[in-house]
Amino acid sequence: MKSLPSWDEVVKFHGHSCIGLATGYRVAEAALKELQSERDVDEEIVAAVENDNCSVDAVQYVTGCTIGKGNFIYYDHGKPVYTFVRRSDNKAVRIVAIGPDPDRFPELTALRQKVFSGKATAEEQERFSKMNADALEQYLNEPLDKVVRVQETEFEVPEKARIFNSVVCAQCGEKVMEPRARVKNGQMVCIPCSDDYKSRV
Repeated sequence: MKSLPSWDEVVKFHGHSCIGLATGYRVAEAALKELQSERDVDEEIVAAVENDNCSVDAVQYVTGCTIGKGNFIYYDHGKPVYTFVRRSDNKAVRIVAIGPDPDRFPELTALRQKVFSGKATAEEQERFSKMNADALEQYLNEPLDKVVRVQETEFEVPEKARIFNSVVCAQCGEKVMEPRARVKNGQMVCIPCSDDYKSRV
């Protein structure tokens, strides 16, 4: 496996440094290691994530699995769980992220609450930034088995992304992918235009 994109690259892509991003970085590292894969180029890997927090940006950047390529699936479960599949042989791993133990950083936890509530002094904000950076660095350098749990699993691999014809919505005049179009009053319409029933409640 080639070296991963640097942490600084991922932070630049995402916009800021945080524990959520670091979690996704370690998850992606574990996925590529377990699947013995390089960064995805053309849907060799499929990723399915069960949350929409900062971690998924790192997963997309590091693994190369993206919504645009059709090999990134999102489930709104609110769980730090990530599944990856290698298409060549359907090998799949389910990875559960283990965040930093807040008991190891009691002062950081207290400072975070003050900073996010807007009640921290300038000195406390500076101390929070320093402690947070130290905690992130520690997390990024922990052995993988301390920050993720990995288990083999089964996962139905979706077909590769397809290119579909477009039709023009009879109501708004905008193009819509043919399989996403709906029939309304005998005409092809897009989903927003098909769903205009207003409740009387």
